[in-house]
Amino acid sequence: MLERISLAALGALIALTAGASAQNYPTRPVTMVIPFAAGGPTDVLGRVVGARMSEILGQQVVIENVGGGGGQTGSRRVADSRPDGYTFVLGTVGTHAQGQTLYKKPLYNSMTDFTPVALLAEVPILLTVRKDLPVKDFKEFVEYATKNQNKMQFGSAGAGSATHLGCVLLNYLLKTNINHIPYKGTGPAMIDLAAGRIDFLCEIITTAKPHVDQGTVRAMAIFDKTRSKALPNLATAIEQGGPNDLIAYTWNAIFLPKGAPPEIVNRLNAAAVEAMKSPQVADKLAGLGAKIATANEMTPQYLADLVKSEIAKWSVPIKASGVIID
Repeated sequence: MLERISLAALGALIALTAGASAQNYPTRPVTMVIPFAAGGPTDVLGRVVGARMSEILGQQVVIENVGGGGGQTGSRRVADSRPDGYTFVLGTVGTHAQGQTLYKKPLYNSMTDFTPVALLAEVPILLTVRKDLPVKDFKEFVEYATKNQNKMQFGSAGAGSATHLGCVLLNYLLKTNINHIPYKGTGPAMIDLAAGRIDFLCEIITTAKPHVDQGTVRAMAIFDKTRSKALPNLATAIEQGGPNDLIAYTWNAIFLPKGAPPEIVNRLNAAAVEAMKSPQVADKLAGLGAKIATANEMTPQYLADLVKSEIAKWSVPIKASGVIID
């Protein structure tokens, strides 16, 4: 009897301690794992948001870049972490939706190995080309690519990344078979594009825009339904006669490991929502072409539903293209 009481008391004490810990969260720095190399689009957005979340949480949000595997390596690191709120990943459509079909053996299950926290933003993709590619618009690019596909190369931030899948979709819809050169992050890929070592890059507008503005690369089209306020003079591929389903993007969202306590999920969600409402964050990201998620889109349940629907959506072009990574 005494043993039962002692065990019950111990269980109650553990529950109270866990509750108090969640209530006081965070009491030390928090790590945001960005599953791509520094300088890429996810890194840019993560650092802007992370700086404001540090102020809101009262603890530093430490950025840790863990690249490799199209973002799967860093995401797996978080999936394997303790669900105590001190390690979370800034996931993307590539890491948490496209990769589930693209990889023959994904390193994790996006729907069961993580706790959704908040969708932050959606960022469209631009078609950027080397300066001396002999085309002046998207229509001419299509004609050139169709005729010269055997000698062309496109780059990406890595196999399985959103930049890779944006070009996979383009290849699929244009019925071309252009060689893919994967890099360890967007930064190295953009350097090679500017140097003329690859022909084009399906790049996130966040990191493509500075290079387009500087004239080191040229933008042919935006893969979205509407033009971006960040580049209002750039027509969409659809406007220029491209396929109506040539729409490619990434989104950025916060995920904790599975089993994270609701109190911690809610606290981190509230901090993310407040950060995205901050003028210094909203204005900065809008200037880079990111579409800030609405209040309804920033709930954990919305993100859970989004992951499920995006896995289904992207499985179609990925399977049709035949691109599978072992």
